[in-house]
This record gives sequence, structure tokens and C-alpha cells, in this order.
Amino acid sequence: MDPIFPIHAWPQAWLAACACAAMGGAQAQPTAAEPVLGEVVVSGSRSAQDPDELPMSIDVINARALEEGQVRDIRDAARGLPNVSVTRSPARFSLAGGSTGREQNAGFNIRGLDGNRVLMLVDGMRLPRSYAFGANAFGRDYLDIGLLQRIEVLRGASSALYGSDGMAGLVHFITADPSAFLEAGKRLGGRVNAAYDGDDHGKRLGATVAGRAGDSLQWLLGGNLTRARALENMGENHAANADRTRPNPQKDHSGALLGKVVLTPGGGQRHVFMLEQVDKRSDHELLSARAKPPLAATSTLSSNAWTVMRRSRATWEGSWRLDTAWADGIQAALGYQDAHAREYIAEDRNTAADRVRDVTYDERSWQANLQGSKALRMGPDWAQKITYGLDYAVAKVRNLQTGVTPPAGETFPLKRFPDTTETSAALYAQDEFVRGAWSITPGVRLDAFRIRAEQSGFGAQAVSLSGSAASPKVGVSYRASPVWTVFGNLAAGFRAPNAGQVNAFFENPVGNYKTVPNGELRPEKSRNFELGVRARMDSLALRATAFTGRYKDFIEDLRRVGGAGTPGNPLVFQSVNIDRVKLDGFEVGGAMRWGTWAGGALSTPFAYGRTRGRDMATGRPVNTVDPARLTAGLRYDHSAWMLRLDATHGAAKKARDVSGAAGGAQYLTPSCTVLDLSGQWRIRRDLRLNAAIHNLTNQKYWRWADVRGLAANAAFIDAYSQPGRSLRISLVADF
Repeated sequence: MDPIFPIHAWPQAWLAACACAAMGGAQAQPTAAEPVLGEVVVSGSRSAQDPDELPMSIDVINARALEEGQVRDIRDAARGLPNVSVTRSPARFSLAGGSTGREQNAGFNIRGLDGNRVLMLVDGMRLPRSYAFGANAFGRDYLDIGLLQRIEVLRGASSALYGSDGMAGLVHFITADPSAFLEAGKRLGGRVNAAYDGDDHGKRLGATVAGRAGDSLQWLLGGNLTRARALENMGENHAANADRTRPNPQKDHSGALLGKVVLTPGGGQRHVFMLEQVDKRSDHELLSARAKPPLAATSTLSSNAWTVMRRSRATWEGSWRLDTAWADGIQAALGYQDAHAREYIAEDRNTAADRVRDVTYDERSWQANLQGSKALRMGPDWAQKITYGLDYAVAKVRNLQTGVTPPAGETFPLKRFPDTTETSAALYAQDEFVRGAWSITPGVRLDAFRIRAEQSGFGAQAVSLSGSAASPKVGVSYRASPVWTVFGNLAAGFRAPNAGQVNAFFENPVGNYKTVPNGELRPEKSRNFELGVRARMDSLALRATAFTGRYKDFIEDLRRVGGAGTPGNPLVFQSVNIDRVKLDGFEVGGAMRWGTWAGGALSTPFAYGRTRGRDMATGRPVNTVDPARLTAGLRYDHSAWMLRLDATHGAAKKARDVSGAAGGAQYLTPSCTVLDLSGQWRIRRDLRLNAAIHNLTNQKYWRWADVRGLAANAAFIDAYSQPGRSLRISLVADF
């Protein structure tokens, strides 16, 4: 068995020492300024820029919002964003059936698309992809939010600079920088926090320390520890069988470390060296997998499982100021990442042989980038900035399944797809023209990919693929007045199939079914268009966007393509391209400021998102589209405290919005309205207490992303309900 995580031996006393230093520093420096981050993004243009200047839809969750919202994971991060969600089903899986809950936080859904169609980055480096095959699934939550400085969410395939394969959008996680803690010439600074979450009984402790050594070196060391249990729900059945609706007993352990060194030797140079490690482990007692009497020979008497997710990263980023005819500066990045996911599950059966499955999925990758930029001024109100570069990535992807008592007709060890080397290279260029109130930003990305599969140890003929594509984009922004801006964005997307989709293989001659590779699988392509407006007034901040997307050669995993399920004609499943998918919708977000009242500022933050999707060949709805969601709140900010009440209304899922026969047999989530009360007490400028009561009225409700595929008559439907009323509290100290 794997250890809980390899960093378990690093001294937890270090966290306590940081806490003592923070408390001491808080008393010694009562006027120390809280780090305040400017509202800039890097994901739209690969350089720091005001998001209001970009011709695209982008949201920023900065350090203040992460703290006030007590954001603990990617599910929390998506809570207030229109047309964005994260799937999190309960851990009710069994050894051979159902993948629900195995992956926990599975990944982001943006405007109706999820999985690997959302590009996820940390400090510009791609995070591992999700992987699912049969009863096994690994999600994409290889992150610790406590290490972050901000999160940027860009909707639609509009990032020619970072990757056209983010057809749904881009989520970029930016880790903490030493400068955020070393303002006003401080030589040593940092932050510690302790937190409790009632929805999973989680206890969290984190600390970050930053220092300055001379004028040219800054450093940072951060760490977080978490202990939690299963996410609560509103179920009441404690039975130890499939009727159970209470969460299965679960213990979560996680730890994360971030080290960063920033060198500025002069001459316009800057070098950043980063080391990051995130380790997560969950132990499950699968009471819901136990059989109900009368027992058969193969009935499950008990079942236990543990899952591990581990990611290690080493990155170097460098930049140089050149002031030459071809570039004002260049920047480069080189990173290595090793990601490992493992699921171990054991099953004690009545009189039949006991079973064990031990499944691993590994990605080891090198990623590199070289980029230049040049600004030109051609008149008093006419300028342009050219950005161009090269991306290169190579990843070794592996999977393995071993265990005890394999399925009839199989022997361990085995692979669901062969060991594969995936290589991608891209050239990109973007030119931003600014003249007066107009800004026009054309760009293009040329992608080439290669999937090279190894035949050794694989049970079928492995397939290798290669290809290329050009993905153009153009964005236009017009500042109609000092407060109103209109923008539009037209972009193409391109996503190559992955190793599991091309070469998925499984054969069960006893069950008369098999999964086969597809050497003819084509990359997915997309065309996205959005038109929006922004307003920045004294009393109102507003963004409204309408969008439409067309997706060609959509890849559907493991569709039945032939066979009758008989010994001579087994069922055949294969990943295939389907014709065309269309997604349309709109979103509105912002805040209304009502002015001051009793010495504090009163405002109403709000957001609304709605998406509709259709398979153009069949006319059927796209099941991954979430129902419309509205959030609105009332926030009161005083110098010493903040209080806010938020209401979230989720529309019901209608049968007409669910594909095919599933519309009648599928459980459809009813509409619901949930209230959350939260606040912050600024005890001192460097000591803050955050508290929240989620689901204030103890409303029972479900989220469509979690119940998708669940039968309407399922007796255990309450097991998929969201947590009831819960308390969340944290104490944060700067020093």
C-alpha cells in the first residue's frame, strides 16, 4: 500500500512555529498592511493586463475573495460563477460497477462542456487529464487551494496563446508570490490560517512564509494540512446496503508544499524557480456496496477502498528585457510534472472467491514555452503589441490493473490502453491593435500532435495517430464611453484525442462484449462566438455576454457500434466521432452599489447563467448542460467587518432538456433556492475571523451535474443530495 503521502515526515511543528511567529508579528506590527492584489489577469494575453481590456469573458477570484469565501477546493471556486460547475458525486462505487464518487471533484464544466475539454493550468503548466474506463475514474483535482493567489476562469476556446484544446474554456491557478507578503520593504512576512468546515468535518491548517535576502532574491515556503470526512448530505437511511442514503464512512488526508525562489539579478532579468507537491488520500468503507439478504455465493459481505492522487512539479520561468527591433523582451518556461493516481478496492464475498482491484494511472510530462513580445507606437493614439511563441509538451501516459480473482477470460496484470507517448507542439502569434476607442486582436495557433502507442504487453493491435490544425481567433473591443465597452470574440478550437480514447481495449468472452481501439478517430474542432458589454459606473459594475458554439467531430467515449451480445457476435464498444453539437446561452454578472449606510458600503453582487445544447444530427439535448442558475446577494462592508447574505436559485431540469429515453427515466432535479450567510471580522488589519453558515434554511436539494444518469425511481436518491445547514469558520493572521 502507498503511504498516506510521502511528505508525512516533514515537521508539522513548522506550521505551529509559523503560527506563533504570526501571532507575535501581529502584536508587534498592528499597522501592517494586508496584502492587496491588483485586479490583473495573465490568461487572456500571457502577460499582466486589466481584464476589462480583454475582448473575452473572464472571471478572477483573487486572494481576498478566496479568503472571504473560504474557498477550499475547486467545487467551492465554481459556486458563484455563471455557467460553471464542478461534479462531485458521493462515493457509492463498488468493485466492478459504477464509477460514481471514485474521482470526487471530477473537474470543471463550462458552458455545458466538461472533462478534458476544459484546459486547466497551474502557473502556466497543464494539469493532468481526467481518465475513466468502465468502473474506474480519476478526476482532475490535483490541487490545494491554500497555495493559490488567484484563479482565472476564461470561457470559450479563445486562448490561442495557451492552447486551442481548451474548447470549453480555461481555468488558470496562480500560486502565491513572495511579493504579496513583502510590501513596504518588509524583510520577512507571511500568513497562517486555521479552519473548520462543517460540511465535511474538515480541519485545515496552513502557513506561508516569505523573505527577502538582499535586493535581488525573494523566497517563499508554504504548506497546508487537511483532515476531513465524507461530504455530508440530507439522507437519513443508515442501512449497510444499497438502500443506504447516508454518506459512506470516509477519511480524507491531504498535504501540500510550495517552494518558490525569485531572482532579479538586474539588467531586466527575472527568474522564478518553483517546487510544488500535492498529496491526497481517501479511505472508504463502502457500506452501500454490501448485499441485502438473501445472500448468494457472490454476495458482497464487506468492501473497502482507498484512493491516492499525487502531483509533483518543478518549474523554471525566466524573462529578459531586450529592447531590440524584434522584441522588447522574451520569456521562457520549462517544467517537469509527475502525476500519479491509484485506486485500491477489496471485496469480501460470501462463499465465492474474494476480489481485489488495484488500478493506477500515471502522467509524466515535460512542458516548455518560449515567447517574445514587441510593442510599437505608430501615432499619438495608435499602437500595437505583437506576441508570438512556441509551446512544446511531451507526456508519458500509463495505466495498469492488477488484483485478485480477475473477471472470467482475463488475467492480471492488464492494461486498458497501451503505454503511450503523447507529443504536441504549437506556434502561436497574436497582434493587438489599439487605435482610439478601438482594440482589435487577431491571433492564430498552429498545433501538431502525435500519439505513439507501444505494443508491448497490450492485448490488441495498438494504434498511433498524428495530425495538425490551425486555430484562428479575432477579438474586437470598442470603448463607447468612459464607462461602457462593447466586445466580441470569434475563436476556433482544436483538441486531439487522448491515449485512452484511441486505444481503449477490454474483452470479456464470457459476458460477450468488448471495447476496441479506433485508428480513425479524428480530433474535435470548434467555432465559438461571443458578444458582450461591460460597464463600470460609480453605482454599477456589469458584464453581459451572449455566446454560441459549434463543435464538429465531437468524441463520444465507448459508444456501442455493433454486435448482438451473443458468443459469436459480442457487443462492440468504441470511442467514435459524432457529427455536430451546438451550444448557445448567455450570462450576466456584476454588482450594484447602493452607497453608504451607517458608516458602511451596501452592495448587491449578482450573476446569472443559462446554456442550451443540441446534437445537430439527432436534435437531442446535450446532457452535460446544467440548468440555469441565479445568484444574488446583499453585502455590507464596514471598516471593521463585513456581512453578506447570498441566495442561489437553481432552475429545475426539464425532461425536454435530457437526451432520448433518459428524459423519462432519468431523475430530474427540482428547482431550489439556497441561502448562505457569511461575514468577516477584521479584529486587526493583520488578524481576521471568517465565518459562514451555508444552506441557512436547511434546504434539501440536488445538483444536476451530480445526478446525471441516475434513475428517477432510485431508492437512494437522497444519497446524492447536497449538505444541509453547516458552519464554516477560519482564522487568518498576517505577520
